[in-house]
Amino acid sequence: MKMLRNFYCSAALASLAATGAMADGHGWSLKDAAAPYAGTTVDVVFLLRPGYEAVEAMLPAFEEETGIKINIIKHPYENALGEQVRDFVAGGDLDIALIDLVWIGNFAENDWILPLADVQAKFPEAVDPDLDIDDFFPLVLNAFGGWNDTIYGLPFDNYSGMMFYNRCMLEDAGFDGPPATWAELKDTYGPALTGDGKYAFALQSKRNETQSADSFARVLWPFGGSFLDADFKSNLNSAESQAGLKFRQDLMQYMPDGIVAYDHAETVNGFTQGDVAMITEWSAFYSTIVSPDTSKVVDCVEIAPEPMGPAGRKPALGGFSLAVTSQADEAEQAAAYLFIQWATSKANAREY
Repeated sequence: MKMLRNFYCSAALASLAATGAMADGHGWSLKDAAAPYAGTTVDVVFLLRPGYEAVEAMLPAFEEETGIKINIIKHPYENALGEQVRDFVAGGDLDIALIDLVWIGNFAENDWILPLADVQAKFPEAVDPDLDIDDFFPLVLNAFGGWNDTIYGLPFDNYSGMMFYNRCMLEDAGFDGPPATWAELKDTYGPALTGDGKYAFALQSKRNETQSADSFARVLWPFGGSFLDADFKSNLNSAESQAGLKFRQDLMQYMPDGIVAYDHAETVNGFTQGDVAMITEWSAFYSTIVSPDTSKVVDCVEIAPEPMGPAGRKPALGGFSLAVTSQADEAEQAAAYLFIQWATSKANAREY
């Protein structure tokens, strides 16, 4: 394992050196571009999640090279939207917006963030010629950072939905693997794994953004339904959407009592305490689920794709982008863009 780490570290350094040489070949360097903004402090919201800890660990290199200070304001996910909105409404100090893909319309429509093209036109000397927009997956770039055909933010800390399952509980019930379909989960695994205070499944269902983005979406799409149709009208009454929503209700008999009050923390906790055999959750919770400090089931944890429905496998996709705020002054905007560009760059991707 040590040899493998050394190999990757060497490869990362070689990659960074090569990128630096290319940048120098363009006559551009991060240090020179940042020189006019040395001493600037940039405020950004970070979540209490591993992806943010990774960037924070890399941050000293950025600050040393640029002279720009990054002031990280940490919030749990549940507070991040409200805290940012209050800052924008009050004309506060936030220079970089952290935008969940379901918040982008609100941020863009209120002019709290600047289009990427406007920032680049305003500060052309800050644009790294090695920035490769086409290197981002189009779906991720447009969903996380785009609104009305305009790109505002660059994708950062992105997640996929997956199934975490307790192999030991499944084996004790006679199963040699997780269910391949949602129907199999409900009809076969549900009855076998539920009883004596244990439950087959938990689906975070608290009445807020979690209920729509996690609980409902996970059953709408695999059953062929959707929130909206092609004309941007509600599609919840379609036969496919109704089938998915009814399935969710039927599945509740194999979930913990009070599941409608479960957010991510309660769902993950039910799994890590050994009370729930399977959950569909974000990859961001992996470190919590396999940590001996927070999980009693570390030796039994396995991962699989989310189950298939009648319309196929339609897993959840989530994540965030970073965008420059309109309320920041010009020096802060330029410094913020340099940080966003650095944090999401190909050159830093391997180390990140």
